[in-house]
Amino acid sequence: MNKLKPMQYIERKIDKELIDWKNQPSRKPLLVRGARQVGKSSTVKNLGKTFEFFIEVDFISNKSIHKLFEGDINPIRIYEELSLIFNTPVIAGKTLVFLDEIQACIPAMTSLRYFYEKVPDIHLIAAGSLLEFALKELPSFGVGRIRSIYLYPFSFSEFLIAFNERSLVQLIDKSIIDKPLSEPVHNKLKQYLIRYITIGGMPEVVASYVNGASLLDCQGILEELTNSLYDDFSKYKSKVPATRLREAFSSVIMQTGSKFVLSQIDSQANRLQLKESLALLEQAGIIFPVVHSSSNGIPLGAQVNNKFRKYLIFDTGIFQRFLNLDLSELFLNTEISLVNKGTIAELYTGLELIKSQPTNQASSLYYWQREKRGSQAEVDYVIELGNRIVPIEVKSGIKGKMQSLRIFIEEKKCKFGIRTSLENFASLEKINIIPLYAIGAIFKARKNNSLT
Repeated sequence: MNKLKPMQYIERKIDKELIDWKNQPSRKPLLVRGARQVGKSSTVKNLGKTFEFFIEVDFISNKSIHKLFEGDINPIRIYEELSLIFNTPVIAGKTLVFLDEIQACIPAMTSLRYFYEKVPDIHLIAAGSLLEFALKELPSFGVGRIRSIYLYPFSFSEFLIAFNERSLVQLIDKSIIDKPLSEPVHNKLKQYLIRYITIGGMPEVVASYVNGASLLDCQGILEELTNSLYDDFSKYKSKVPATRLREAFSSVIMQTGSKFVLSQIDSQANRLQLKESLALLEQAGIIFPVVHSSSNGIPLGAQVNNKFRKYLIFDTGIFQRFLNLDLSELFLNTEISLVNKGTIAELYTGLELIKSQPTNQASSLYYWQREKRGSQAEVDYVIELGNRIVPIEVKSGIKGKMQSLRIFIEEKKCKFGIRTSLENFASLEKINIIPLYAIGAIFKARKNNSLT
């Protein structure tokens, strides 16, 4: 592997929200949630640099610290003892206490609610891997006393910022539909997009690439990350064996872009076990459901049919590494027009829509298909923009029919729909064309009145 420069922290979207949380006069303990290795710990440590004092408790590497949270939970006592153990003062407004890998200490998770009640002026953040499994064991966990924030792999805009391309991000954010970008800028963004889709948004991969790793080096890192995902399956607290989870995970990848069919999982397991496998993968944050909604009104989530759903794996880099796609074809064919690249385009779009949602909400995605027999029509994604329902159709290249999109617009009386592709910004009758590289800015575009 090439000799790389020392790793430096790369700015994330969540950083500003963490600073806002820090500066609030009254704040709840913060729980950072997300899949493994998406950067939870590094973002909190980066925030810690803005405090005079920082205490990091790792419940996996420091087993003895668990005893602090056993028995009578007294936050004042816990802070006093942490101060003694780490030889660091715990002072309101000056100290950040970070409880990392908190899922390894259930009593510590239980205690979070009491910190807000007893000592709300101390900054406290918790994070961990596979948190959702631990939370299932705590049905009354801190409702109203703890604030959750969700973190995902790097978005495309974060990827651009990693390369100091802030001007491109700002340009995308303020772009207007009927004013396309200049061809050189448009082509530059397409090239960045192809590289982003190829390596994905896992922080270790992005940081390595930014610091000089080759694309081949990145593939090796992705291979290691994929293997670590498999290793994690054995940690899931369930009767479902790791083998079943592997089978479900593989099937999600193979069925990306299509309605998920349980019977297509190559397994000897029963139906109930396979459903539980998918639920576990979803709880772990490594797959996201895209649920069918009849889309007759807002909220879209009130009109779902859970029998019809798709699944998205959480990162395009992991996806292409698993399928062992031919990267030379991807880079030589800048229009990404091959069938499997079209699947990547749909996956990328869904993930960008998830990452652009408010960080204090669990992700939700919907699609639509016509429910009439003998009359097929399907729209890749349906979103809420303000008080409007907006259909989105994904095209991997620059050509393609929009029959389903037009059917949806007509049937649902939509003011407009969106086609996202490698085309430049443009508009047709009732259809706004947004480049794939800009789809993550769609909610900002609505606020800026770029979408009407």
